[in-house]
Amino acid sequence: MQKVDFELTGEYIELNQLLKVVGLCDSGGAGKQIVANGDVKVDGKQELRKTAKIRAGQRVRLGDVQIDVHAEGSAA
Repeated sequence: MQKVDFELTGEYIELNQLLKVVGLCDSGGAGKQIVANGDVKVDGKQELRKTAKIRAGQRVRLGDVQIDVHAEGSAA
C-alpha cells in the first residue's frame, strides 16, 4: 500500500480537490467522477459526497493509496 501524508493548510479540503492535489487525478472534475463511482473510502467508510469536507486526522483511501491528512505544522 502506498501512503501519502497531506498537510492541511486550512480548516478542510473538499474530497475531490484532495484527490487532485495529491496527484491521484488530473482535475477536480475527474476527482468528482472517482468519488461518484464509489471508489473512495474516508475513515474506512465509502464516501459518495464529491465535496465532502476532509479535515485533519482523517484517512482517505483510493485503491491501494492511503492519504493521511494532518494539520499544518503537526508531525506526520
